[in-house]
Amino acid sequence: MIRKIFRQMLVTQILSAMTVMLCMLVDSMMIGRFLGVDSMTAYGLANPVLLVFAAYGAMLSAGIQVMCGKTMGAGDREGTDACFSASAVLALSVSLVGMVLILALVGPVCTLLGAGRPGPDNPVFYLTRDYLRGFIVGAPAFIVAQIMVPFLQISGNRIRLALAVVLMTVSDIAFDLLNVFVFHGGTLGMGLASSCSYYLALIVGLAYFFKKDCMFKLKLKAVTRKVCKKLFAYGVPTIINSLAMVVLVFTLNKILLGAGGNMAVASYSVISTVGNICYCFGSGVASVSLLLAAIFYSDEDRTAIYTLVKTQTWYALVLDAALVLAVLLLAPALAGLFLTDPGARTMTVQGLRLFSFSLLPCSLNTTFKNYYQGVNRTRFTEVISLLQNVTFPVLCAFLLRWLFGTTGVWLSFLGGELLTMAFICIVVWRKSYKPALNAETFALLPRLFGVKEEDTLEMTVRSREEAEEASIQAAEFCKAHGESDRKSMLISLCVEEMVNNIVEHGFRKDRKDQCVDVRILFKGSSRIIRIRDNCVNFDPVEYLKLHETDDPVAHMGIRMVMKTVKSANYVNSLGLNNLTLVL
Repeated sequence: MIRKIFRQMLVTQILSAMTVMLCMLVDSMMIGRFLGVDSMTAYGLANPVLLVFAAYGAMLSAGIQVMCGKTMGAGDREGTDACFSASAVLALSVSLVGMVLILALVGPVCTLLGAGRPGPDNPVFYLTRDYLRGFIVGAPAFIVAQIMVPFLQISGNRIRLALAVVLMTVSDIAFDLLNVFVFHGGTLGMGLASSCSYYLALIVGLAYFFKKDCMFKLKLKAVTRKVCKKLFAYGVPTIINSLAMVVLVFTLNKILLGAGGNMAVASYSVISTVGNICYCFGSGVASVSLLLAAIFYSDEDRTAIYTLVKTQTWYALVLDAALVLAVLLLAPALAGLFLTDPGARTMTVQGLRLFSFSLLPCSLNTTFKNYYQGVNRTRFTEVISLLQNVTFPVLCAFLLRWLFGTTGVWLSFLGGELLTMAFICIVVWRKSYKPALNAETFALLPRLFGVKEEDTLEMTVRSREEAEEASIQAAEFCKAHGESDRKSMLISLCVEEMVNNIVEHGFRKDRKDQCVDVRILFKGSSRIIRIRDNCVNFDPVEYLKLHETDDPVAHMGIRMVMKTVKSANYVNSLGLNNLTLVL
């Protein structure tokens, strides 16, 4: 079930990761093809500002994934609503303030970015200023759309999420074409086109949050300093990662201006834009890993975490191996999409091919970095972010630039990722005391994490026959652990009643991939039954509250279970039903 949900989430997560990048790709293609090298240089110089806003949105998004993973894993609905409310307020308020500040100080910001001072002999300044003005108008939609993504993923609204991304991409292409061929709005029009497409995508996504069955409730009273502090704390590693990338882009722009002039910066803009699209695959794997790691870590589910580590590694390797081959083969065509100048195209082709070799280690590094964030290895994640996105690539760029010129800068991407990978391996092996390449080692779980393997029983049920067999196994497992016949029978009955109910009423006739995962845990003096299924949404706890009756026969199975257990907690996350029974 974990592998399946990972695969399902991955498609929409990659698409959602492209929400911003696709617009940037379309803009850079149109700018490079129709507005010239100076406009492309201006676009490249404006990128750090775009990345700052993206960094803030990414920080909130990551904080949401970790915080909601913990609250939903613990069945804390109030905590989940508080997270939703705080993130909405923080996203909207900060994006509005940022928009006003950039519009008011756009001139000094352009000079700081390297566009020089305004003057008749410096068109790059005005082109940069115009693009920033057009883009920044969409900042509120830009950031709110980012925080909307994890909530749509958690609620299982993957189709709506995909539709929003498709609409954004199509509308951005249409608006860019209108700007180039009809309105002739230059870089200002390009920025406005992106802003309009963000707002259209936002409208599609926001529609879910106004529905009656929305699982998140906006409660402004729940927005406290404590909640906001938690949200920021969980997202700190991501903003460090994003801001480090801002510093990297700014630094490499400076290095390239000295090494190859405007042509080198224009080439880097193309490489960066293509790279951002390629990174969406690795960041998609990493984002899914972050959310699932937070949930499974909260559940103390060691087996699920080991499965997650294997699954995320496999997808990172396969997807990015394919990307490396694609970029190597398509480098001339990609360069031709953006640039018409022969010299700039030649430089870009070389840069793209050298850059492509960094994609595979980058994907692995980013995936494990996010995974460690999800399992509370926050400090480790922060260090990886700084090393991967600033320290190692900048160090390599400075050193290799003196040896190979602009070619050395392109090689610095691979050098930085390889050094980061080496650092992760050294730390993991040192903490685990064994240099092994397996899920157990790289999961980096505390030694006393969760329940011991011998105190855990895990079963998967796909039919009524298997439900009966699971009930028998549950009884035998309990007796083997010294439980009385009565206690063993009660646990066995709980499993049989709840799983049979799911098989009978939750299984859809048109689906063959449905199953129920059952875990029985002996944790101290508690006996815990955890049931997870991918069937029809059903909350047995709420159902009994809504259907109270004096008829002793009505809902007898569920009522028997609820009277037997000490506590029952239900939560629906990622489109899965999760029920925890504590005896």
